[in-house]
This record gives sequence, structure tokens and C-alpha cells, in this order.
Amino acid sequence: MSSQQPHEADPDAAVPRHIAIIMDGNGRWARRRGLPRFAGHRAGVETVRGVVRNAARRGVEVLTLFAFSSENWRRPAREVGLLFDLFLTALEEEARRLNEANVRLRVIGDRAAFPLKLQDCMRDVEELTRGNTGLTLVIAANYGGRWDIAQALRRIAIEVNAGRVSADAISEEMIESYLALAGLPEPDLFIRSGGEQRVSNFVLWQLAYTELYFTECLWPDFDERELDRALSSYARRQRRFGRTGEQLELDKTTA
Repeated sequence: MSSQQPHEADPDAAVPRHIAIIMDGNGRWARRRGLPRFAGHRAGVETVRGVVRNAARRGVEVLTLFAFSSENWRRPAREVGLLFDLFLTALEEEARRLNEANVRLRVIGDRAAFPLKLQDCMRDVEELTRGNTGLTLVIAANYGGRWDIAQALRRIAIEVNAGRVSADAISEEMIESYLALAGLPEPDLFIRSGGEQRVSNFVLWQLAYTELYFTECLWPDFDERELDRALSSYARRQRRFGRTGEQLELDKTTA
């Protein structure tokens, strides 16, 4: 982590309503220090605390973190078990802090495969923070973008088969309403730490117009300064959504 004092983001710059992050690099961070991989995951939890706090301070409305993908089951069984234990401990320790900070927790993904104690803890923290009105923290656990789209289509198919929905009525808006992030704005900014430049089956539908930001910084080192670099990059971009830059400039002059 940098020894320099973190700088403040430009208050006049555009702030993304929703940031989605793949927190990559925990294992490599540990390996470079001669530590077991689990030490990197534990350090990564500390980083999450800081990112949640700093995102809320900057006015971000939704922060979605990819904690455990549906592909992560391929890792060694011992590592997966330790990740579950760490997840449970972190939830138990952070529940009160999240609630006091007015943060609302939402967990997305297929929870059925998790230990019952972890499922119960997820539900308890969600219930505790349900009425909070500050940052919405979304944890994607046993989640995959393709799984998300498939489960949405299955649920719509059930409605069609039951005669409650016409196939002709299926639209993008309807599909979105069945996805795991239903009711939340789509991500404006996607961040991936650790140097890899791919989206790895993360919120695939919702990333259609998201600005992508990749950094070599390993997740345990992703501090306030790194977040501000990502936000500064986002603020310099022109989001056209299919329109021309000239159209956007004209809108500004006529607003």
C-alpha cells in the first residue's frame, strides 16, 4: 500500500452510480510474500472494508463485488472451505458496522450450494440492513452471468407455460426484471484488479454499456488512491449510448 496520503477525487467529476468490481490478485499477492493463498484472501477482506467506506464517501449508490464465482468450485476443496469460513466470519463481524454505516447488503447468486450456516447468516444480515438508505453493497457469491440469464429465462418460461405471460410480451425490460440485480441501476463502471483484462462471466447482461477499467494493482493493495484513479478514468470518458459526441454536446448547450 502506498505510503503517500490518498488524494481526494474531484468533487465536480461525474461519479458512477454503480461500480462493479472483480477483486483479483489475492493469491498472487500472498505468493509474492511467501504466504499461503489464504493470507491473500484475508488481506482482501480488509481491502473490501476500505473500498466500501470510500465508495460511500464519494456518493456511489451501488457497489457490486464478485466474491465467489460459479467457476471457483474448481479450486482445491480446502481453499473453497477456507473461503466459506472467511466469508461467514466477515459477515458476522461486519453486520453491525454495515448497519451503523447505513449500508444495505444484498447477496446475489445460487445460495443453495453453500453451508446452511452461511446461508442463514446472509439472510440475517440482509434482513438487519434492509431498511438502510445509504450505499447498497451487493455481494455476488456462487454467481455467474450466464447462470443469471438462464435462471431469469427459466422463471419467465414458467410464467409463459402457466399462461400468466404471453411469449410475445417478453422484452429486454422483462428479462431485466428477473435478473439478480433487478431494481438496481446497471453498472456504470467495471473495475478489475490484478492485471487480467476480461469480465469472467460477471453480470454479463448488465455490462452492455459499462465503462471498463483494468489495473495491474493486486486486490489487497487496492487502496483509496487506486479507487480514485479508476474514478478519474471514468470521469474523462464520454458515454454516448449509441449517439454521437456532437449530439451529446448539443444536449449540454440546450439543457
